[in-house]
Amino acid sequence: MKIKIGICGYGNLGRGVESEIKKHNDMELAAIFTRRNPAENLKTNSAVPVVHLDHAVLWESKIDVMILCGGSATDLPVQSPQLARLFNIVDSFDTHAKIPEFKEKVDSSARAGGKCAVISAGWDPGLFSLIRLYAGTIIPAGTTGSFWGHGVSQGHSDAVRRIKGVVNAIQYTIPQDEAIKRARQGEAAGLTTREKHKRLCYVVAEQGADLLRIEKEIKEMPNYFADYDTDVIFITLEELKKNHSQLPHGGYVIHAGETGDGNKHLIEFTLKLDSNPEFTASILLACARAAFRMHKEGMSGAKTIFDIPPIYLSALDDDEAVRLLL
Repeated sequence: MKIKIGICGYGNLGRGVESEIKKHNDMELAAIFTRRNPAENLKTNSAVPVVHLDHAVLWESKIDVMILCGGSATDLPVQSPQLARLFNIVDSFDTHAKIPEFKEKVDSSARAGGKCAVISAGWDPGLFSLIRLYAGTIIPAGTTGSFWGHGVSQGHSDAVRRIKGVVNAIQYTIPQDEAIKRARQGEAAGLTTREKHKRLCYVVAEQGADLLRIEKEIKEMPNYFADYDTDVIFITLEELKKNHSQLPHGGYVIHAGETGDGNKHLIEFTLKLDSNPEFTASILLACARAAFRMHKEGMSGAKTIFDIPPIYLSALDDDEAVRLLL
């Protein structure tokens, strides 16, 4: 029997999940949930029901895992705790500073419903978090630096689009070459947030909008832009579609340290992604498999990538994984 997946939110990430689920033979898409009016003929690429989110409760017994594809600024803080009471869920909440309090809220809801909720399961937080854990555990006498980009941050772009007067926007995160060099030399601990990255926002504003106010709101937004050097460039919608329609991303986790009497070691993990949403979707689907298995074993509450046995992410059984991968 295949794992029945629900998609909540049909933006770039939701479409990514819809696309990539076809590559997982042990899963099938059951329904797409949206805050939009399904009667307005939301065009999807799958022959599954499109359901208003208010009616999600009617699907409690028909969905094994709900994958939440909304933004971290306003969607997930509300949707994840609400839906974790009804479904096993997976989300990619990525506001690092707020993860502890977010986890606490989702945990309470998921335990009340007897469900398993895997939170913050993208590539950072998520996959990069796991690499940081491994690297620091293996070489404790060292420092770790995480760098993102050059690429489009979906969460930060979404946060800019939520500002009054913004029609559309795209945000690029750009790592600083000097900071990467210093991290490889074991100096990551001395780097400030501002030294590590800069942020570049291309913004399409409503006609007559207060551009100075929009720029000020972006640059002063806590947890997103306030701690970075940020450039805001206003362009037309045509320019945005022509020059900024792709969603690449990537980054590095760099851990430099020592063992013994000064023997130096460097652990470096790199991602280069043509499609941020499709890659993130692929991680969410693997975590959906894990959430389903953990729930079947009686687990409940909020979990992170740290709590998942690696084999639970894979469609391979134990014997196959040992034979093919170990």
